Amino acid sequence: MVKEGWSKMKIARLALPALMILLLGGCMYPSDELAKNQIPYKEQLESVQAAVESFQKDNGGILPIKTKEADTPIYEKYLIDFSKISPRYIQEPPGNAFENGGIFQYVLIDVETKPTVKLLDLRIADQIRELKMRISANRYPPFKEALAKHVYSLDFKKLGYKTPPYLVSPFTQNNLSFVIGPKGEIYVDYSSDLYMFLQNSSRDYKPGDDIRSVLTDDSMFVPAYSLPYTIDAENGEPVFMES
Repeated sequence: MVKEGWSKMKIARLALPALMILLLGGCMYPSDELAKNQIPYKEQLESVQAAVESFQKDNGGILPIKTKEADTPIYEKYLIDFSKISPRYIQEPPGNAFENGGIFQYVLIDVETKPTVKLLDLRIADQIRELKMRISANRYPPFKEALAKHVYSLDFKKLGYKTPPYLVSPFTQNNLSFVIGPKGEIYVDYSSDLYMFLQNSSRDYKPGDDIRSVLTDDSMFVPAYSLPYTIDAENGEPVFMES
């Protein structure tokens, strides 16, 4: 019994310093520092853009991106590979980058014409993951209303939600809902954002054009996890593009 008690005391003495280090570590990493990992900064975007351009110039037009499947959706396809540009072209990934503990994935758009750095908010993926888990537990998607060919809204009450889940738009700060697409995948519905941006855009879109680029023209973000949209031939409003 004495030996057992001594052993417990020894373990406690060894554990105490480790606990203090953890507590002090929390104090040394204050909430305002954590907040920086969740804020998009234009300066950080510009520094990554400069690094990408320098890498591309030095490597015969090759871009510092990760290899993805050919059918990866366009706004999730060209993820920047910081291991290729750091530390030569940029000291380290920005603090808000996923690679440095942040919530944003740095991506490229317009890679064929003018590679441009944008941000993908990874919190969207977390929300979609939770929604898919509930659908799996429900065994089948509880379709509610047909929004377009093979695109439906969902009956969230049947998935156990007291109130419908939503995403705070990175473009307008409005609440956006989720839809289910042709292959059972969950997407964010950016219809309301697109409508607002189209009202102030000088772009001349035609039915059949993918209009999502109107959101990226003057924003740091991409419309992540979205279906293609076009404009209605009759009223010019955004509609899901038929697959």
